[in-house]
Amino acid sequence: MILAAGLGTRLRPLTDRAPKPLLPIAGRPLLHYTLAWIASAGIRQVMINLHHMGEMIRYAIGDGRGFGLEVSYSEEPDILGTGGGLKRVERFFADGPLLVVNADILTTVDPRAVIAAHAARGALATLVVREDPDAAAYGAIGLDPEGRIRRFLGRGAWTGPALQDVMFTGIHVVDPRVLRDVPAGVFSPITDAYIAEVERGDPLFGYRTDAFWIDIGTPERYAAADRAAAEGVIPPPAFAPAHPARR
Repeated sequence: MILAAGLGTRLRPLTDRAPKPLLPIAGRPLLHYTLAWIASAGIRQVMINLHHMGEMIRYAIGDGRGFGLEVSYSEEPDILGTGGGLKRVERFFADGPLLVVNADILTTVDPRAVIAAHAARGALATLVVREDPDAAAYGAIGLDPEGRIRRFLGRGAWTGPALQDVMFTGIHVVDPRVLRDVPAGVFSPITDAYIAEVERGDPLFGYRTDAFWIDIGTPERYAAADRAAAEGVIPPPAFAPAHPARR
């Protein structure tokens, strides 16, 4: 699932004319990079949630055939948040794990490796994390020496060895059972569910990465992402659909 319903307020006035997932990065819409990244994992079915200028995203991506994917959409008249957006379409995921990614990031993280680590550990959720001096500003996640998440945004009792503070990248593999802690039909961040699960002692793990990663949250980071793509740090999407079928 690609979480694409945000307003992109920090990038105004750019996002007054287009939703953030369609802003150009080295001449290609940001969402093209995300779809290519997902396809590289062998995933073919994708759900995208929509709110701000959602019809523009539908028109640009269509049913996904031009990308080698099957793309469906979830319209949110009111933004439901990262947890509420997933809860709204939980039937789409059946009973298998799902890869979730924020629509406003660029990364070279290997999604296949993340999925494999999730399966190997029998995790309820596996969050891609990275060391960052500003981890506390993003919301620190505390990992034990085995990589298990023992503290989330300051919550969770832990009396063992010192924890390593890392930041969440907005990439995670999620077992649908996580959604039992998400209320239906109301705004809810997925972090609330993760806090409840950490406090219960459920198996949540971090997947550490030092791969390239950037979120397109401010004009400065947007410019940095554009430069990285132009310089080849992020490979260009292999597909270039001219007239995507609409759904």
